[in-house]
Amino acid sequence: MNLQAKDPAIFDLIQQEERRQREGLELIPSENYASKAVLQAVGSIFMDKYSEGYPRKRYYGGNEVVDELEELCIQRARAVFETDYHVNVQPLSGSPANMAVYVGLLEFGDKVLGMNLAHGGHLTHGHKVNFSGRAFNFVQYGVRADDERIDYDALERIANDEQPKLIVSGATCYPRLIDFERISGIAHAVGAVHMADVSHIAGLIAGGAHPSPFPHTDVVTTTTHKTLRGPRGAVIFCQPQFAERIDKAIFPGLQGGPHDHVNAGKAVAFAEALTPEFKLYAKQVVANAQAMAGELMKLGHRLVSGGTENHLMLLDLRPLNLQGRAATTTLDRCGLTVNQNAIPFDPAKPFNPSGIRLGTPSVTSRGINDDDMRQIARWIDRALRNPEDDSVVAQIREETRAFARQFPLPGLDL
Repeated sequence: MNLQAKDPAIFDLIQQEERRQREGLELIPSENYASKAVLQAVGSIFMDKYSEGYPRKRYYGGNEVVDELEELCIQRARAVFETDYHVNVQPLSGSPANMAVYVGLLEFGDKVLGMNLAHGGHLTHGHKVNFSGRAFNFVQYGVRADDERIDYDALERIANDEQPKLIVSGATCYPRLIDFERISGIAHAVGAVHMADVSHIAGLIAGGAHPSPFPHTDVVTTTTHKTLRGPRGAVIFCQPQFAERIDKAIFPGLQGGPHDHVNAGKAVAFAEALTPEFKLYAKQVVANAQAMAGELMKLGHRLVSGGTENHLMLLDLRPLNLQGRAATTTLDRCGLTVNQNAIPFDPAKPFNPSGIRLGTPSVTSRGINDDDMRQIARWIDRALRNPEDDSVVAQIREETRAFARQFPLPGLDL
């Protein structure tokens, strides 16, 4: 019995969400579309198998095929990033992957440097409400006030003063390239491990559109969705001397059996990332972001750091006398999905910050190009300048619906 007959309520919700995405434009930088092949792998018979342990060292029987799957996934992960690092493909998501590195390489209470959430970092980079900030002694670094770029000199001073055991690089809302080599130099000069969390930019790295953290960093964590266009999950890469401790932190430390169906999807996504088409996609993601950023600035908007070098940008709403929640709601009504986001040194509260975060991975995967992004920027401009004008919002919604319907949904239409 198929889903529609078995559970019409869930089937209807899936249809509603498909319609919402088909008729709108997803501009949240952490979202993307997986291919039909990835979706098929995730929905495969591997969902029904338990495989606690690692290849050739399982606690359950019947894992000879799973072993081949996991080994192939590891092999492809190394190929994508052109590295010979040890690879663990079992993390269930990005936060558990970061947790495993901390638990494996540190003692509770150890000092760590991480990027301030308000300056573009992630919750797991030491925010006080997160496990990372509660279990470990995180000291935060951030961006300069004048140009809103990472202050590497200040990071070096903090590292020298604080003598951390580990330094975390990477971000969730930083629109500029990250100098992994310099951060590694700072870390190693004070005897610290350098962990790069490249969850947002992994697909750009794989496609040659962002400098790689390999071989500079000791540990690299990444999710496999976002710019990589795989399933929800994560991977840890590390230098050989850290492999045993990190593997034990994943299993049996923090997880039981891996999600083999998701690992099948990861393997498919890695194979896709090795194609010439993926490299074109990665470069188009950046080109699209720069086209939209350029048009927004031409229309008079202020972007944090004055633009972007990757897949995202952060729009400062203060010149418009708007806040993040109202802007997000208005754009949602226009069929433009974004997320409210704090800007560096934000005077507003986190629940209603002064910015919105915009990104191009999803729309790029649908085949949208530079000129299209300029049109999207013009819709954003009209909406944000007329947030209370229902007729303007309605007109934009009709235009975005007609526009979005021209582009397929990867995984469903292709």
